[in-house]
Amino acid sequence: MAAHRKRKQRPLSGQAGRTAATLALAGAATATTAGAPSAAHAEPRLTTAQVKAKVDRLYEQAESATERYNGAKVKADDARASLTRLRDEAARRTERLNTSRDQLGSIASAQYRSGGLDPAVQLALSSKPEEFLEGAALAERSGARQAAVVASIRRELGQIAGLRARADSRAGNLRARQSELARHKSAVRAKLDSAQRLLDRLTTAQRARYDQQNAPGSDGQRERVGAAPAPNSRAAAAVSFAYGAIGKPYVWGATGPGSFDCSGLTQAAWRSAGVSLPRTTYTQISSGRRVSRDQLAPGDLVFFFSGVSHVGIYVGGGQMIHAPRPGSAVRLAPIDQMPFAGASRPL
Repeated sequence: MAAHRKRKQRPLSGQAGRTAATLALAGAATATTAGAPSAAHAEPRLTTAQVKAKVDRLYEQAESATERYNGAKVKADDARASLTRLRDEAARRTERLNTSRDQLGSIASAQYRSGGLDPAVQLALSSKPEEFLEGAALAERSGARQAAVVASIRRELGQIAGLRARADSRAGNLRARQSELARHKSAVRAKLDSAQRLLDRLTTAQRARYDQQNAPGSDGQRERVGAAPAPNSRAAAAVSFAYGAIGKPYVWGATGPGSFDCSGLTQAAWRSAGVSLPRTTYTQISSGRRVSRDQLAPGDLVFFFSGVSHVGIYVGGGQMIHAPRPGSAVRLAPIDQMPFAGASRPL
């Protein structure tokens, strides 16, 4: 049977060849770009105004997370201090317990030399305190002195056990607070990183315009605004401290003296006047007497945004001194540049 021979293909020429080549090139281009994003779907470049709006929102969210971080840090510090106090107290009581056991040992030695050792003494000197507690009733058979010592040991053992149980509970609470602290810290960093990525997308010209819009300008001045004097010496001291802090950088979580976040600045200002304020914006607003906007006096705390996430110290003339946000410094600014949420006058 004759083998079928494959028909030889002749190369295309003329118009047919040119058409085939065009189609082949088009197919190759399509295959090359099939996995690449279309120019129509590329991320659009934002205007300076759009970037500013997004960045401002991220900074507001970061500041809210910062205040939650500050609150969690206060709780973690309190839990740590409480745990330390409990452990110190347990150590002091253990030392007293050892003193009582030494006294009981002296009684035991005397009894041994005299030919006998009271059962209660044997139990008290046991390496297993629970055996002593179970058999402590035998102490009634001993003399008055050793019964008192045995009773003292029993009390100390019970109190030490209670202190250790409370310390274990505080240790668990501290671990929970530290975990909460880490979550809020992560949230702050995420917001700040997102803001920075947006700023990095700006062209050189756009970044220059953005920086100009956010430059302190006259806000950086240290001269006092013309306004009514502070209502009392403490408010005057707080205002004076705030003026002295102008130009110092914003650092989230900072309370001075070299840097501040918003509530750290107001806390430090009033601390310089001998008044202790709580750490966060949402606790500071409730720490004094609430005042309306038309009753503001120098030294009052002014709060902003619906979540009460920002605070400044009013200095009169519609102006405040505040620590605005990361990348900025403490400055003088009008209180109407942010949504007003309320005011409080420290007592």
